[in-house]
Order: sequence, then structure tokens, then C-alpha cells
Amino acid sequence: MAFSSFWKYCAPLSLLLLLSCSHTARGQAVEAENVTVLEGGSAHISCRLQNYDGSIVVIQNPRRQTLFFNGTRALKDDRFQMVLFSPQLVRITLTNVSVSDEGGYFCQLYTDDTHHQVATLSVVVLPEVPIVEVKKEAVEGGLMELSCVSPRSKPPATLRWVRDRREIPGVISQQENGKTVSVSNTIRIPVERKDNGAALICEAFHPALVGQKRVRHYSLDVHFAPTVKIIPPQGILREGDSLSLTCSVTGNPLPRDIHWTRVNDTLPERAEKTGNILHMSRLSQSHNGTYLCQAHNNYGRAADHYTLLVYVSPTSHPAIAQPTPPSFRFSDVHKDPGAVVETHSAVPYAVIGGILALLVFTIICVLIVTIWCSVRQKGSYLTHEASGLDEHGEVQEAFLNGNDASQGKKEYLL
Repeated sequence: MAFSSFWKYCAPLSLLLLLSCSHTARGQAVEAENVTVLEGGSAHISCRLQNYDGSIVVIQNPRRQTLFFNGTRALKDDRFQMVLFSPQLVRITLTNVSVSDEGGYFCQLYTDDTHHQVATLSVVVLPEVPIVEVKKEAVEGGLMELSCVSPRSKPPATLRWVRDRREIPGVISQQENGKTVSVSNTIRIPVERKDNGAALICEAFHPALVGQKRVRHYSLDVHFAPTVKIIPPQGILREGDSLSLTCSVTGNPLPRDIHWTRVNDTLPERAEKTGNILHMSRLSQSHNGTYLCQAHNNYGRAADHYTLLVYVSPTSHPAIAQPTPPSFRFSDVHKDPGAVVETHSAVPYAVIGGILALLVFTIICVLIVTIWCSVRQKGSYLTHEASGLDEHGEVQEAFLNGNDASQGKKEYLL
């Protein structure tokens, strides 16, 4: 018992562990097997004995601390368990393996000579689902920088970016964190407004995943200035009708505040603003004017306007639209050159202008045809009148020359 206690505390300072085939004078030998295990799993470390005669067997960890002395626990670490001690095989089990447990485990056999063999424990660290880091935010017309990161793996993971089933080339970098490696794949891509919400995929591959992969999905978040469009009502508005104008707004981020105003005037008393909708009931000519919807975010502003003209009565024609006063300029409303402003009117002026043009053209054509026919008829009358004068002259000449009057009558009066 005293000898066993002596070896328990002194062996780590004086002995080497075993594991290549060695033979003593008695022909004893020891062998060890290398082990590869996933992080968090269990490792079985085995020492095989040949011609064992009861000599001392010691197992040490990579830090040369004695784990077991002839089957007796020497280190207080409950993760290590002696599962078999026989003349042919000594086996211990290590549970919840971590990368710090990696290294060579010594199997030592003490006879006349000391023989040892080393069982190398390798720990594989699988990559987790990669992380997407935004290095530079996406703004319309600019470049967006994204990094796909696998914080730790062993051996290093392989990362790639994919969009629409096509790989996006990136810059790969690695950084060692102790026994594990951090890997990143950084891409820089141009973005437009239409790219907002586009799907990107970051994939992580690893030999221990056996054909599988870790996947992270990411949706592009592209920031852009707002656009504003007033949706006009259908049909003609008359006195007494109600009107609802809807201001359709886009933008990222979406503008929170939408402002309704009337150019060079205040909003009518009965006008109700509910979010992006402006409602007016019992319309009259006092409601006529240009109504403006405005919105803005951190990347710009935009506005749109609508001109309202109300019929005086169902049988009357709509009043002529008044032009926008010179004092009102849309450049004063929004300085952003990318802002979109569209004009809507309640009267179809283009249709009225087309009808008037067609009417004038028809009148001109009728006048031309009438003048042409009149000229043609007058020319024909003058021709026949000249022919009759010629015949009368010939009759008179025959009479003066004494020709037979009857012949002349017959010849010229037929």
C-alpha cells in the first residue's frame, strides 16, 4: 500500500508514458491507439498489453498528470472513468471532451525497463450556423459590405455566399483562437432600390459534416428616399359629393409622418386627415385648389399634388382649371432631386383639346372642297358662253357675203 501511494505522487515527476510496441526481458509489450472525437462527445483511450505479468501500468494525460495507477484513480476528474483493466487491455473513457483535452495520452508499463506508448486524442470542432455581420449598411446607389463569420471550428470551415443559386466571390480570412479557427467571408455588392428584401445565403461546409452544411439566410435591407403618389378618385366630382384622396408612400425606412396641405391656402374646415388619407365631404367650389401630400425620411423627401375642380351643377361644364400661382414652386417643397412629383386633374383637358382640333380641321376641309367646286362650275359656264359667241359671228359674216340664208340657217342654226 505504501509502494502504491509512493507511485501515485512520484510517478508524474519521474516516468514517461507508454505506447509503441516495446519488449522487456520477459517479452512484455504495450500498444496504444489514436482517437478522434467530436467536441462534447466521449473518447475511449485503450492500452493493449502483451505478455503482461502484473507489472505496474500508469496512464497520464497530455500535461503528464497521472490519471490511473494500476487501475486506481489518481486525478480527481470525474470525466475520466476506468472501464476495463485486464492482462490484455486497459481502457479508460473521457466524457464531454473539449479541445483542452486534446493531446497525447501516455500508457506506461514499468518492468526492468520503462516502456510507453502515446495515444493521440484529436478533437474535431464542428462549425455552428454562421453569423452575418453588416460592415457597411446598404444605401441606394452605393456598395454594401457583408461578412459571413464562423467563429470557431477545427479544422477551419469553408464559407461561401450564394444569391439566386450563384456563388458570390468574397475575401476569405482566418484567425486562430487557441486550438480553433475563426473564418470569415466578406463581400461588397452594389445595391439599388429593387434589391431591398433580396435573399442571400451564407453556407458553412466542414469535413465532419459529411456532405451537410450549416446555412444562414439573410435579406438585404436597402435604404432609399421615399416616393409619394396621390391616388385620385374615379369619375367627375360635383357639388355635394364626398372625396377621399389616398397618399401612397414608399421608402426605407418608411416615413412615419405624412403631411397634407393646400397650396396658398389652408385645408377646408371639414377636411379630415387619417394617416395617409384626406377625406372631404359635401364638396363645393370653396374646396377647389391644389392639394399636396409630403413625406420624408433620413435619405430624402418627396411630394405629389392633386388639383380639385368641382362642377357647379350636373348640367354645367367644369370650370377652367386655374394654373398654379407663380409663387408656388415644387422645388420649394422638396429639395431632393430624386423626389417624384406627379400632377393629377379632375378635368380631361387633353380630350377636350383633341375634340376642338378635330372640329377645326373638319371645317377647313369643308371650306376647301366648297371653294374648289365653285371655281370648277364657273369655268365651265365661261367656256360654253364663248362657244356661242363664235357661232353667232360666223352667221353674221355669211349674211354679209350674200350666201344663201337658208344654207346659213341650216349650217349655223342647227
